[in-house]
Amino acid sequence: MNNPPTRRHFLKSTLAAGTAWIAPQIVKAETLGNTAKTAANSRIGMGFIGLGGISDGHVRSFPGMKDLQPIAVCDVRDGQVKKALGTLKDKGFEGILGTAKFEEVIAHPDVDVVCVATQDHWHAAIALAAMKAGKDVYVEKPMTLTIEEGKALVAAEKKYGRILQVGSQQRSEIYFRIAANLVRNGMIGDIKEIYCRLGEFPQPPEKETIIPVPEGFDYDRWLGPTPFFEYSENRAKGAYGGGWRCYWEYGNRKFGDWGAHHFDIVQWALGRDETGPVEFIPKGYEGAEYHHYRYADGITVWRDRKPDNGAMIRFIGTKGEVLASRGKIETSPVELVRHKFGPNDVQVYESKNHRENFITSVLSRKPTICPASVGQRSAAICQVAAIAERTGRAIKWDPTAQQIIGDDAAKAMQDRPRRKGYEMPAV
Repeated sequence: MNNPPTRRHFLKSTLAAGTAWIAPQIVKAETLGNTAKTAANSRIGMGFIGLGGISDGHVRSFPGMKDLQPIAVCDVRDGQVKKALGTLKDKGFEGILGTAKFEEVIAHPDVDVVCVATQDHWHAAIALAAMKAGKDVYVEKPMTLTIEEGKALVAAEKKYGRILQVGSQQRSEIYFRIAANLVRNGMIGDIKEIYCRLGEFPQPPEKETIIPVPEGFDYDRWLGPTPFFEYSENRAKGAYGGGWRCYWEYGNRKFGDWGAHHFDIVQWALGRDETGPVEFIPKGYEGAEYHHYRYADGITVWRDRKPDNGAMIRFIGTKGEVLASRGKIETSPVELVRHKFGPNDVQVYESKNHRENFITSVLSRKPTICPASVGQRSAAICQVAAIAERTGRAIKWDPTAQQIIGDDAAKAMQDRPRRKGYEMPAV
């Protein structure tokens, strides 16, 4: 008698055929003598690419889900690979592939989904290559480094029928969801202004101390498509308060850091995931005290404007305010925070766990709370804002065509040259 198809077998045949999802026949875990976890050969195989910073949380959390089986880990630092393998071994997983080459993870026949948590300049190429290979993708925010990379990932998600989740986890946090619902339903009237707290990064050192590349670190591969610079400790350092995040080559500084979180929530709360602002004004331009951008209807979003009243995001309406932060929400009037929405009210997509939302979508083939189309729009705001800051000029943006208008030099910055050998894969 033939064995019944496992979840892995069905998922992989679906991926190969590119067909729509049909409910698979699942072998129950208790039938196989394991009620705690689904059988290994019926779980979704996951590869982890990029193992610094937030990836430690991914490596610890994803394998705890009954539908997940870790298959491979990848990083250009040997030490990070060894650390991740040790973490997985402590959780009872052995025989995991460890490699410095993401291509080996994507090519692995047992890898169904990948988690991309590299530096920003590697997100697009790896995510696109994975989708072309039939893998679903969880990619950290911001989804891409450039505007044109974002367009490519949206096209790839659609062309290959893939599931993609951008790691904009604030959409899966209750207080930001409450804030979005309150704003969407007009509970504080018409929105006039929004303040977003991003903070500042230090500038890179004027003179880098050049030292030998540490043993076990593939620095050239870390640089990837970006221009070559001799190695310095700060340039390749992973640090939430600086390191590589200070350099324009690898990210968009604070716009690509906290901006990718907070501007994403602004888009969500305003119901504008399919559009965007029309003008970006950098700090200092014609005396502007704060960087800000505007939507066509005049709503203005300010960076680091005071007073923010202690909130990460301050929504200011004609009838009140909503102050939203991680782990906290306040409203004016105060009773709004307890408002109960009814069936006729607008209610945003509800996800209570960002990683679980991704896996649920992999199984159902329904969009995640933050698919490529959403991640691209939010990232584009960060990227155009960064272009405005770098040029020192006000930038006009066409959110329909998704092009900078009236400034050819700025428009050329929608993409960046890539180093030979690290070209962007074609969609």
